[in-house]
Amino acid sequence: MSSFVSDPRDFYQVQNPPPGTAIEPTELEISQGFAKGPNPDPLPKLFQPLQVRGLLAKNRIWLSPMCMYSAQDGFATDFHLSHYSQFAMRGAGLVMVEATGVLPEGRISPNCLGIWKDDHIDGLRRIVNHMHKYGTIAAIQIGHGGRKGSTIPLQLYGTRDSMRSTVEEGGWPDNVYGPSAIAYDDLHNMPKEMTIDQIDIVRQAFIDGARRADQAGFDVIEIHSAHGYLMFEFLSPLSNHRTDNYGGSFENRTRLLLEIVRGIREILPQNKPLFVRISSTDWVEGGWTGDDTVNLSKLLLDAGVDFIDCSSAGNDPRQKIPLSPGYQVQFAERVKKEVPGMLSGAVGLITTSELAGKVVENGSADAVFLGREFLRNPSYVYSAAHEMGINIKWNNQYERGRQKTKYSFV
Repeated sequence: MSSFVSDPRDFYQVQNPPPGTAIEPTELEISQGFAKGPNPDPLPKLFQPLQVRGLLAKNRIWLSPMCMYSAQDGFATDFHLSHYSQFAMRGAGLVMVEATGVLPEGRISPNCLGIWKDDHIDGLRRIVNHMHKYGTIAAIQIGHGGRKGSTIPLQLYGTRDSMRSTVEEGGWPDNVYGPSAIAYDDLHNMPKEMTIDQIDIVRQAFIDGARRADQAGFDVIEIHSAHGYLMFEFLSPLSNHRTDNYGGSFENRTRLLLEIVRGIREILPQNKPLFVRISSTDWVEGGWTGDDTVNLSKLLLDAGVDFIDCSSAGNDPRQKIPLSPGYQVQFAERVKKEVPGMLSGAVGLITTSELAGKVVENGSADAVFLGREFLRNPSYVYSAAHEMGINIKWNNQYERGRQKTKYSFV
């Protein structure tokens, strides 16, 4: 029973246990058709809790960060509140807020979220506070678009011959930069090669962004080092042709990311996990490889990273991606098995509960990230549990929608 509060506008239903938590059904629930019988023993790992540093995730079905292109000047709006809350209400173990720019020119598009100034904190805190009411881990991905910045939002894809966003549209075509003056392709802006001063500014911007994320109440911070954005541009020899301490050797190309990780770890509370999303391979000969990802993960573990979010590609249009269900699971599996102590997550064309369960049960990854499938089915956690014969807590308000194994009037 929820307690009344002094201001009725602040009332909310206490969710105990939180939605998405596996619980044993009662005899009455079984008789009414809400469950066939007791939960499987042992409980499938997909619905077992996962300890990550000082946090305990109630399950291992997590929302992947996806750009929503719904902000102006980086500010979170009612859209973001409703968008992320829907997954928390429906039982996701962790909800990752989209790539959020640590600098104005670090956004991917003019309509992306930002965390480069303190004014952004309150809007993000509102989202975090609401997610916490449902026992969901609130995470945020902070990043910099690099040479793929100042591009058009999703709704304009296919409407023009270029991906470039103009000044009139809020873009910054003259302030796009990367490790080297190499454009992603002819549709994107030509970046300027970063100076050491710019590298220093970006490093500090990530650290400041992490501090603001912590102040907003986020439980997890993830550094975006994938998909051809700035941090990965430094990692890959295809996009990094520098000849100074930030280019050339593996040690030099990984230097900036490791400096940022160490800087963030210093200012984060010790109980808060730090994640890194990596493109585990370029899928291009001569580019970043799975071996590089394993070697980097060892360094990241020593620097204080808790979890590697294993994606791939996005840095070179020559990429040849062998798309199939779970095609990136192999990278999460390598990190998990070859880097003892590092947790890993699998992402990419994981849509069915069968595949999601298999990935975690077989020990290929500690958790699965779902993106597009969550957009198609925000109640994926509920659906997966039903398909797997697991009784889980629904949010109180949606209890009438709980699936049944047989018909009854209740």
